[in-house]
Amino acid sequence: MEEIITMKNISKSFPGVKALADVSLSVKKGEVHGLVGENGAGKTTLIKILTGAYQKDQGEIFVEGKKVDIKSPMDSKRLGISAVYQEISLAVHLSVAENFFLGNLPLKNGYKIDWKTMNRITGETLEKLDVKVDPKMKLKDLPVAKQEMVAIAKAVHDKSKLIIFDEPTALLTNTETEELFGMIQRLKSEGLGIIYISHRLEEIFRICDTVTVLKDGEHVATVPTTGIDENRLISMMVGRDLSDMYNIRHFPSREVVLEVKNLSEEGVFSDINFTLHKGEILGMFGLVGSGRTNIVSCLFGAEKATSGQILIKGKEVRIKRPGQAIKEGIGFLPENRKTQGLALPRTVRENTNLAVYKLISKLGVINKRKERETAEYFRESLNTKTPSIEQKVKNLSGGNQQKVVIGRWLARNSDILIFDEPTVGVDVGAKMEIYKVLEKLLEAGKSIIFISSYLPEVIGVSERILVISEGRQMGIVEKSQATEELLLRMASGIPA
Repeated sequence: MEEIITMKNISKSFPGVKALADVSLSVKKGEVHGLVGENGAGKTTLIKILTGAYQKDQGEIFVEGKKVDIKSPMDSKRLGISAVYQEISLAVHLSVAENFFLGNLPLKNGYKIDWKTMNRITGETLEKLDVKVDPKMKLKDLPVAKQEMVAIAKAVHDKSKLIIFDEPTALLTNTETEELFGMIQRLKSEGLGIIYISHRLEEIFRICDTVTVLKDGEHVATVPTTGIDENRLISMMVGRDLSDMYNIRHFPSREVVLEVKNLSEEGVFSDINFTLHKGEILGMFGLVGSGRTNIVSCLFGAEKATSGQILIKGKEVRIKRPGQAIKEGIGFLPENRKTQGLALPRTVRENTNLAVYKLISKLGVINKRKERETAEYFRESLNTKTPSIEQKVKNLSGGNQQKVVIGRWLARNSDILIFDEPTVGVDVGAKMEIYKVLEKLLEAGKSIIFISSYLPEVIGVSERILVISEGRQMGIVEKSQATEELLLRMASGIPA
């Protein structure tokens, strides 16, 4: 197959950092090419060079065999290179059609915008890709998944030869992800080249023909996905063999720290019953929309249960708001850490202390010494990679952001920790660090409810797994009995 893009011996340095060293990558027509590596491996730098956001220090770039010099995003666009990011970069206050023709509005009589032509051409492109969206709708009024589909359709409208997908499923449901994969397959069949970046390795094996591994700014390997398995791929990414990445020690106890009886939220879920023991990880699995997040949101007081009981260490509690849950020793790491779990513009110091400011203040005055000591202690004990506690959290990697949230609840001395999709959007090395943090929490006598959509993960870290389907409890499965097939059948509503 003819190569659309070829990058040869690309190098890039920043002050004190060698981001890329002699990295090569090529993508053929009709190929979906995966690009993987831990955070800091060089993936983003390589893509920014290809899209004109950064300038390479050394190396060559060829588009369809012709050597090119990409000095700006406009150069990249003219060469037929587009990118679709997990956070949509279109003009959300404009219509779909206006986004399609942004910077190149068709005119009638040389001065009047030709809205009819804009809407017609946009509609034809959307229809061709089976995207059911009105060209006149404002982008902000569309769901995230539809916004992403529009971004892809715009790339096709712009006559792109190569489309880069950077963590495209991070904010999508399972159904929306399937729609995205269907669109990628259509683009592939029409001869477009795809670069697909994801921390979700199951997606790499699902849709990619080839995968390139980067580590510490260097090219490790480029191999067909049919010639490698997930364990081998992970080993290449982290630079060491992994007999079992979920191999954490457990410290089970008979002591019940949380008991839930017949918990219900009208129209959302009903009759949920389980116990959580000291030193235990209780997994929770269900398809997106099953009600699993609503259940733990009720435990944390973010949603209101309509009936049922919650008992903490044998005592019934009525949790009506998060503040009460925090006082009862419950900490919550929400699924969307950026919008619900962190104050992104604030520092590591401030985010770590968010749940304890009342405890380290007197008459409204914060004890600055205790504030610093707390942040430094959990930065060190959780091995959070940050230049200092004064670094803004938005500048940290996903895995280190999660550690800041964990540190917050440990600072509060929470005994029950709820982790909702804690490893989404973090690289495999950071995942392993998070699993080791779980082990430390268990050893310290903490108890964990662990929600994950990734079956190997929820089976790997949990001692028991509560399965939810459309708001109904399908059963609790012991680790020794848990298989991916069984859990998926139960999550689909088929009894064990």
